[in-house]
Amino acid sequence: MRKKLFYRMLIALLSAFIGVIGLLTFAAGGIIKHHYLNAVEESLSREGRELNRLVYDGYLDPDKRLIVREQMLAVVRQFNGLVKIYFDDPAFGTVGFYDYVSGGKWSACAETDFFELTGAEKGDDVEGYYYDLVRGYTSVRTLTYARTIAAVDDETGEEYPASDKTGIIVIHYDLSDIYSTLKELYIDIFWTTVAAVLIIIVTTAIITKMITKPITQMTDVVHSITRGSYDARMNLNRQDEIGELAQSFDEMADRVAGLEQTRREFVANVSHELRSPLTSMRGFLQAMEEGVIPPEEHKKYIGVVIDETKRMSMIVNDLLDLARIESGQYSMVRSVFDLAELIGRTLLSFEERIKNANIEVMTDVPDQILLVDADPERIAQVMHNLIDNAIKFMPETGGVLTVQINADRRKATVRVKDNGRGIPKEDIPKIFDRFYKAEKAHTYYSGSGTGLGLAIVKSIIDRHNEDISVRSEVGLTEFVFTLKRVLNAKPQQISEGQEAHYEKNQQ
Repeated sequence: MRKKLFYRMLIALLSAFIGVIGLLTFAAGGIIKHHYLNAVEESLSREGRELNRLVYDGYLDPDKRLIVREQMLAVVRQFNGLVKIYFDDPAFGTVGFYDYVSGGKWSACAETDFFELTGAEKGDDVEGYYYDLVRGYTSVRTLTYARTIAAVDDETGEEYPASDKTGIIVIHYDLSDIYSTLKELYIDIFWTTVAAVLIIIVTTAIITKMITKPITQMTDVVHSITRGSYDARMNLNRQDEIGELAQSFDEMADRVAGLEQTRREFVANVSHELRSPLTSMRGFLQAMEEGVIPPEEHKKYIGVVIDETKRMSMIVNDLLDLARIESGQYSMVRSVFDLAELIGRTLLSFEERIKNANIEVMTDVPDQILLVDADPERIAQVMHNLIDNAIKFMPETGGVLTVQINADRRKATVRVKDNGRGIPKEDIPKIFDRFYKAEKAHTYYSGSGTGLGLAIVKSIIDRHNEDISVRSEVGLTEFVFTLKRVLNAKPQQISEGQEAHYEKNQQ
């Protein structure tokens, strides 16, 4: 099964290559044969013209006939063939010429009649080539050339139709040497083709292996990942498209491994966060049911159970918010609003907590309107989570909360600082992870946070395509994020509830 693609590609490529090689081989053989036979036909055509001149100029003259016969025999010996002349005049009849030394192959052919073999009539104009016309009368392959005897111009040597039909000349040529040469060429072509096919088989197998091996390796990696081995990688170092595919696949596997690790940590953290209040609630309820806690204290512990249920509700709500934000189910409703006014309203919502904790609030916010383009509801959630996080980890005395806005023509930068103990350097990269508890780094206060607030903040800022960062040292923790600033906004661009405020500042 694993080799199916390899064999399919190998068979397909071999079939294509061998088909092309076979086609080229047959084409080459046909071209060579055609070339040789054309050369023989042209040679016979020249010999036919020479014999025509000898017959017309000399053979018909009794005084020259003997000399012409010797000349014609010399021509016949030259190409080792058989020449027969069929005269229309019965007085001349039919004469034949061939070399008697090697004439065994022509003796039977000399007795044949061209007109009987071809079905032609005496007196017809004849011009053409006939292959193996005398098959059965000789053991060799032959090419027969026939032509009508024509008159010849003594001065120019050009031929023209005779005034009367004189007869025809028939030349039988032995093709044995030609076919023997062609046979040797075909054998050479065959062995060359065999060698080429063997080279093609080896080369195609190597190329196919090179192509299919990464796919097989990728399949192995996929199977390993599906079995839970998320460290499997291709690690293929190739500078081509397959190398790019392997690199992309490894990057995808890294992300899958990271997501799987995040999923496991997420499930573990959710289980832990939900198990703790459930265990506490179950313990208190069982204690009350079994009478371990006296009835007069039930109200107190019921309040604890209610607090734990509220904490569980907070966890579930934060999880839902985070999931919706990251999945894009929370559509961003962007508008132009006054960032300074939004931060002021958010600080007011913490007034009671700030007063109870004796926290000093320091703000550095522009007096004039500072317009930004963002989702005001989501940014209010960001500010709420950051301020809540800062208050939660303030020192018991002398706590200072600082909110600062800086702006240039492109960006508005918001800074939220607290003077807590700070975050250890090794914990800073994890500060935006789900369920990272700030109290792991801040030891002054052990709040009941869900550990999801900063993860929600990071997701919201990322959805705005902006940046958020954190720096911390002993006595200082600062969160910084940016938003897109808007200059010279028209009133209709400003979100509902901000227009009156804008007009007041424009006056």
